[in-house]
Amino acid sequence: MTVNFPLVGEPLALDLLNTRPAGAGDLIAGPVGLGEWLAVQAGRVAPVDGVGAAEVAAVHAVREAAGPALAAARRGERPPAGALRALNAAMAAAPAHRELVWGEGLAAMERRAGAPARRLAAELAEAVAQVLTDPRVGEVRECEGADCVLLFLPANPRRRWCVASACGNRARVARYYARHGKAG
Repeated sequence: MTVNFPLVGEPLALDLLNTRPAGAGDLIAGPVGLGEWLAVQAGRVAPVDGVGAAEVAAVHAVREAAGPALAAARRGERPPAGALRALNAAMAAAPAHRELVWGEGLAAMERRAGAPARRLAAELAEAVAQVLTDPRVGEVRECEGADCVLLFLPANPRRRWCVASACGNRARVARYYARHGKAG
């Protein structure tokens, strides 16, 4: 079985950055891949009807700004001004507002105005902003697996791999063969 999204369930911003795992290319390179990723993220991202080139471009722009911003924040440094401008522009293009609605009772729902691509980009940029401003941003780790570039926020400080059953197993097998040489 092929795993298309090897790491899902991290903060949304990290899931977005993890759409480019080493050796697998860009998992959201086109509308089909982005649509699949959005389906996996159901309940975390507002539904988008009909994913097209505009949505792909908007999400890629957020991801391109998120990478250097997160790398700097993890080191305790100031993120690049261009990355912050891009994230702020995405959030400003489709600001959120609360709207009162009546259902089984009165509730306040978050709504966004604008084209679907702008709404999606704004939502993802806000997820990036949440991670960048989280006090635990310095705890975000890159997987220690060979050739793995996926990021995660460990719940356990001893966690070393993005997915223990994948990268962790490969590391354990490599250590076993290193200990036992070619005799096995």
